Amino acid sequence: MGQLVLNNVRKSYGTVDVIKGVDLNIERGDFCVFVGPSGCGKSTLLRMVSGLEAITDGTIAIDGQVVNDIPAADRGLAMVFQSYALYPHMSVRQNLSFGLENVNTPRAQIDEKVMEVAKMLQIDMLLDRKPKDLSGGQRQRVAIGRAVVREPSIFLFDEPLSNLDAELRVDMRGEIASLHRRLGNTMIYVTHDQVEAMTMADKIAVLRLGEVEQFGAPLDIYNHPANIFVAGFIGSPKMNFMEGTISASGDGKAEFHNGADTSFSVEANRFNLNGDDKVTLGYRPNHLTVVDEDKADLVVSVRDTEQLGGESFVYGNSDDGNPVTIHLSGQTPIEPDTRIGISINREHLHLFSTDTGDSLAAGLA
Repeated sequence: MGQLVLNNVRKSYGTVDVIKGVDLNIERGDFCVFVGPSGCGKSTLLRMVSGLEAITDGTIAIDGQVVNDIPAADRGLAMVFQSYALYPHMSVRQNLSFGLENVNTPRAQIDEKVMEVAKMLQIDMLLDRKPKDLSGGQRQRVAIGRAVVREPSIFLFDEPLSNLDAELRVDMRGEIASLHRRLGNTMIYVTHDQVEAMTMADKIAVLRLGEVEQFGAPLDIYNHPANIFVAGFIGSPKMNFMEGTISASGDGKAEFHNGADTSFSVEANRFNLNGDDKVTLGYRPNHLTVVDEDKADLVVSVRDTEQLGGESFVYGNSDDGNPVTIHLSGQTPIEPDTRIGISINREHLHLFSTDTGDSLAAGLA
């Protein structure tokens, strides 16, 4: 296991700043996911940790030792790539043993480790095959096995499931999470898929434009997003938003107005409010209930529906023009080109400053 500490880590290409002062403390045994949209710097950050990319400023420390000037091969890390990066002319057995042979591990020990890992990953029947004779999922298992046999202090995964089909991705992310539980090593995993991040991670670092927007446990980030970006990125489907103003109305309440016909009370003590604030109100699709229009917080004109059997999604626009997504359990009779009323669960409202984007939740702002 390995502890990883990043202190004010920066990366620039000429005058372009790609990583803008990242501070992270990843504890021994954590499964940490770097997640964010394409171009946010997550893969660059991982390559800097691995030693494949030089850093411009700051320090990277593994188990208390600064490794800025230590070559990638000497950092005690193992990396699994999106492209598998297997040697095509070698058998599975040879791919697994190659790294151990390079450090002069005794042959008996190599054979023992290779068989142990092959059985763990259920590829022991494939040891004499070449990569071209394997499926995508089997190749990914071999790539992971090649990392495991080295017994690294930290595993690094760079979007390892991107080339797999949807069903196999689900299976493989379960296998990687299970592997982490068995081995207990620190793992750092890069993905743009927030579902992977939510289902696999102990800790998530949400990145945007080279900066960490929020770092914490998956459900903490989901339930208490630090800003509008995190709120809109974490959660599927994404959070709904509506701009307006909010002002105290007495008895511990505050009144939200969107400038049109929408107006309702929220618990003022849950938020850091100062007079008449311009705010963006956020509410998740699964915190909505379809009701009669005369009892509704919002009236939505339905554009489309998706019936998935066990759940349904309704897409529309409120009367003030904001897009609204509604997540319903089971199947729904709602059809496009109809109007429905929706009620918003007050306990799960989020408020953000429209000017800064930061959360106004008490204790977060």
